[in-house]
Amino acid sequence: MSVWDDLVGQERVSEQLAAAARDADALVTAASGDAPPPEASKMTHAWLFTGPPGAGITQTARAFAAALQCVSPDRALGGAPGCGFCDGCHTALVGTHADVSTVAAVGAEILVKDMRDTVRKSFTSPANGRWQVILVEDAERLNEKSANAVLKAVEEPAPRTVWLLCAPSIEDVLPTIRSRCRHLNLRTPSVAAVADMLVRREGVEPDVAAAAARATQGHVDRARRLATDPAARERRAAVLKLPLRLDEIGGCLKAAQELVDAASDDAKALAEEMDAKETEELKAALGAAQGGRLPRGTAGVMKDLEEKQKRRRTRTQRDSLDLALTDLTALYRDVLALQLGSRVAIANADVEDVLERIARGSSPESTLRRIEAIAACRDALDRNVAPLLAVEAMTMSLRAG
Repeated sequence: MSVWDDLVGQERVSEQLAAAARDADALVTAASGDAPPPEASKMTHAWLFTGPPGAGITQTARAFAAALQCVSPDRALGGAPGCGFCDGCHTALVGTHADVSTVAAVGAEILVKDMRDTVRKSFTSPANGRWQVILVEDAERLNEKSANAVLKAVEEPAPRTVWLLCAPSIEDVLPTIRSRCRHLNLRTPSVAAVADMLVRREGVEPDVAAAAARATQGHVDRARRLATDPAARERRAAVLKLPLRLDEIGGCLKAAQELVDAASDDAKALAEEMDAKETEELKAALGAAQGGRLPRGTAGVMKDLEEKQKRRRTRTQRDSLDLALTDLTALYRDVLALQLGSRVAIANADVEDVLERIARGSSPESTLRRIEAIAACRDALDRNVAPLLAVEAMTMSLRAG
């Protein structure tokens, strides 16, 4: 199984990256491996991966990182880098490779203090890998200061350093940064390709896989979660029934509270496990005995960790809310398709009775206004409006139509 096997429906991009990985491997193994890439080389020092949600942008970048770090002996016999089995590939894919650094937004932005150590590391030679790889998962969340730090590093990178930036679209990245990157745009995988992946890789029953792929419209991660997690299916079912509960103002407020509470519970469940592990690891690194007091002068470090964890909980809650809003948008899209007599495939065929009921009781114009209300709620959350206020405003608008 090569590192490219998990890239669902991205054959063209996989071919380009595989060719670049071969050129990168030739550069490292050559006697003059520290020389800049020749003009004809398909390898470059900075890449920008963009694409719609669920297309697998981060997975694609990580697969490329693994191919760059591949140490399979088959390479000497003409094998392509990215075997998926060697130590270089495995550690890069699971995130433990010493020369693959990953930066992700903890809160709404990637702060310059979160980038400082990574930028410094980018100017060093690989410790034991073939390349120093810096993967920025949320490049669109770089603020002005952190983006400037990245720009300086991308302008004059070390000879064996590669930057992999991930963002929803090319417009989300500063022009000065994207002009120095090779751009690859991923596409939304087909429903059939996602369903096939769920059957082959996850062992999901074909009918369940098809339903999950259709419901998520090619969003790979959401389809995997929906197909393998019964709790996720229950939450989605509750969200899809929400429009039927908005006949009265009290129902709107109650539905909004339940949506926010469910998102908070998701964030809390994730935080309890992750925060406890991070805290214990940091205490051990600072020299605290098991269950004992921290050494003097370490309170500030612990406070920084607590602030980071708080920002992550806030983002996790809003990501969970955004997932519910995505499901609602898909629901009203199906309603609009029914109202207009469109032949577009219905994503939520499992709740067709709900779709028909809403379609009969409203007009296409009101459905469009409801879709706009959901989009306005998402914008409000991006502007850090209190989640409950934003969702209450949305449910009231959905009721008004």
